[in-house]
Amino acid sequence: MNILFKTIVGSQAYGTNTVNSDIDYKGVYAQSTKELIGFNYLEQIDVNKDECYYEVRRYLQLLQSANPTMLELLFMPKDCIIEKHPAFDLIIRERDKFLTKKCLHSFGGYAIAQIKKARGLQKKMNWEHDKVKRKSPYDFCYVYENGKTISLLTYLGINQLLENQCGLVALNHFKDCFSLYYDAQNTLGYHGIVTEKGNALKLSSIPQGEQPVTILYYNQEGYSAHCREYNQYNEWLTNRNTQRYVDINNHGQQIDGKNLLHCRRLLDIAREIATEGTINVRRPNAKELLKIRHGEINLDAFIENTEYDIQQLHQLYDISTLPDDVEIPFVNSLLLAVREAVNL
Repeated sequence: MNILFKTIVGSQAYGTNTVNSDIDYKGVYAQSTKELIGFNYLEQIDVNKDECYYEVRRYLQLLQSANPTMLELLFMPKDCIIEKHPAFDLIIRERDKFLTKKCLHSFGGYAIAQIKKARGLQKKMNWEHDKVKRKSPYDFCYVYENGKTISLLTYLGINQLLENQCGLVALNHFKDCFSLYYDAQNTLGYHGIVTEKGNALKLSSIPQGEQPVTILYYNQEGYSAHCREYNQYNEWLTNRNTQRYVDINNHGQQIDGKNLLHCRRLLDIAREIATEGTINVRRPNAKELLKIRHGEINLDAFIENTEYDIQQLHQLYDISTLPDDVEIPFVNSLLLAVREAVNL
């Protein structure tokens, strides 16, 4: 891998790192001509979860689309830069041309996404107990009784019926509905209701002349959705970083403080691009951002202020002198110049 640029990114670069912060690396590399014209072109190389590199063509494509992370690489603090090839300076010298009105949506849109992620009801940390408790098909079965629907388990309990003496027959033209029969003498070989595995109910052969005791409805789609959510929650529970979740002042719930920090940071950078024509990666308000990170805010006020700032951003970008886009011929010429300077 021919490294053109390697730098420390993330909280270490922003100045918002804590004692528990990882050190993340990103960079840009150039493949040889043989690799480019053959079948070995690689847009991206992920060394591990903390280290990632982009082939220079892919990198310039992302720059042209105003990708926030890629743009930040052009404005990194000197103390974060680990390695830089002279060819990468060709891109840095043109960095201002990549600051366009697209940044309103790339930075501002990403900030809006962070708010959505941070809202407590959208985070698995705050899932209702009912969602994370493992259920069975029984919990999604209901019967019709005296003009009302009640849960199957309640019905069986009230009528003192045993599940293994029940038999089901699917009703034609009534999706997920069944006739429920009961064998009081336990001599007809009914199969019961719920299978040990899978999400389908058991069916039984019913002798002629037997009469159903009630109609059963099984919300199979609801049970399948519950199983997916339960598995997703447990997977998240295994992999989560609990230190990211903080109690929010005056709100009474836990949210991902890191999402809120990035929301504020991205909105501030979007404003600076429109008013100053630059990106300050090392944040001058790092202490304020860390307070947000630790939940030392009023969440309702934070969201209200953020929504106001988003409205102001649209006005700033409407009157800014930033170009609408980066011209493709310019990006193409820059790519060729970089490859020629690397001389691979």
